[in-house]
Amino acid sequence: MSDTKLLYGANVDANGIRQHYLRYGGKGTPLVLVPGITSPAITWGFVGERLAEHKDVYILDVRGRGLSSTGPDLDYDLDSYADDVLEFIKALGLKDVTLMGHSMGARIAIRAARKDSSALAQLMLIDPPVSGPGRRAYPAKLDWYTESIRLSRLGMSAADMRRFCPTWTEEQLLLRAEWLHTCDELATRITFEKFHTEDIHQDIPHLKLPTRLVVATRGGVIQKEDEAELSNLNTDIEIVHVEDAGHMIPWDNPEGFYKAVAV
Repeated sequence: MSDTKLLYGANVDANGIRQHYLRYGGKGTPLVLVPGITSPAITWGFVGERLAEHKDVYILDVRGRGLSSTGPDLDYDLDSYADDVLEFIKALGLKDVTLMGHSMGARIAIRAARKDSSALAQLMLIDPPVSGPGRRAYPAKLDWYTESIRLSRLGMSAADMRRFCPTWTEEQLLLRAEWLHTCDELATRITFEKFHTEDIHQDIPHLKLPTRLVVATRGGVIQKEDEAELSNLNTDIEIVHVEDAGHMIPWDNPEGFYKAVAV
């Protein structure tokens, strides 16, 4: 579209891999957006367009997704993902960054902020899985991801994708069907398994910058008892709820999402 705020897509060598990103807007302080487990950067482009009204927005292709480095020789653990983000920020010389992550991306943001928050101004954690050792399982099923990835590698239509995302618009389905094949199945499988073996709760007390937790009211990912535990671990965390939204909050209730993040 002619009035897009997309400036360009680019690649940077950071943390020893090629990291691809999309940049929107270019004005205001930087916002780095880290998407979820099977969401290439382009699928968050509509969010980038809106956030770019006030921010200099960078949306990442996480390793193993989109146009960033991928393959069985890479590590897909939380520390590697977090180091990618920190080295990306360093490589581009960004300061006063709003680090926003959705789902897997929010877990990555938590670990990155604990490791090094020197270039960060605030955290926006969008419905992160709170599963972990000895905890309630993440409500999504691995087969939902792997089956759709395998079908996408063969070529999917929007109609084919609707079985997996029945509430999405035609435009959203087309985009996911086009790009899902770039999500490596091994990376997805390892990450999903590590949702249950890696602990983010140990990081929460160490977050020393303004942090907002955005919760989907019908997502089933974060429940009331999880909110209470996170609040006890760090009393400074601000919790905001988005009504009438499942886990993919900006797809379900975009205006509620933008009001909740209010960056």
